Amino acid sequence: MTVGILGLGLIGGSMARAYTKVGHTVLAADTDENMLRFAQLSGAVSDVLDESSISKCDLLLLAIYPKGCIAWLEKYAHLVNPGTLVMDLCGIKEEVCQRCFPLAKEFGFTFIGAHPMAGSHYSGFKYSRSNLFQGAPMVLVPPRFDDMQLLDQAKQALAPCGFGRFSVCTAQEHDRLIAFTSQMPHVLSNAFIKSPTALSHKGFSAGSYKDLTRVAWLNAPMWAELCMENRENMLFELNTYIRQLQAYRTALEKNDIDTLTALFDEGRRRKEAVDG
Repeated sequence: MTVGILGLGLIGGSMARAYTKVGHTVLAADTDENMLRFAQLSGAVSDVLDESSISKCDLLLLAIYPKGCIAWLEKYAHLVNPGTLVMDLCGIKEEVCQRCFPLAKEFGFTFIGAHPMAGSHYSGFKYSRSNLFQGAPMVLVPPRFDDMQLLDQAKQALAPCGFGRFSVCTAQEHDRLIAFTSQMPHVLSNAFIKSPTALSHKGFSAGSYKDLTRVAWLNAPMWAELCMENRENMLFELNTYIRQLQAYRTALEKNDIDTLTALFDEGRRRKEAVDG
């Protein structure tokens, strides 16, 4: 199988390594030509993905920012082979799928939205690894939910990555849930670390601090675009969180330990229920 990968960051680079490791041919494109050459020298990439090689790909993985994925596919859709499976790997789905499903229909190839639920607070090809997705969940957003053959095709195409389970949903449901599970934690972590106390925390922090602040170390342009593109869902989650914080603040202001205890216990019970 020939796999074309657009973008050699952490996700695209790890995809390249995973497919190359099991013997597939990987073609890649990246705006950083030095990084592309390095990926070729490392053996993760066989050759360049360009206008002359797009039609050779059995699988195309778009691993750059959402707007970039849309723009690239709009520009090169006419070069994609009708038998090719195209997937974006973006952190939001509604706009990407709205724009890309019609392109696939017009030019005769297949497009499926895909979101690998794996990553790191480090970004870039140098942190990529072939086993990044091993056992991780993958969310698929297909154009049709009753096409089991299409879903099976997607799973088979992604087999070299070693995903542990697949979920299927609409683009709207994906973006609603991902605002809570992914984008909100990055916002909360990033805001929390801005306390002036953070500058003097050394020697006074343990696991809870590390867990909470790990993703404050983020790719700012990427996460700003993801949150802005998903702003309605993000505003709902932020407003919900702010209301919860206000309840804790009010209990502290009123020296009301009973209410504060009840709030903590409510959160503990919710976590227990959520985790099952």
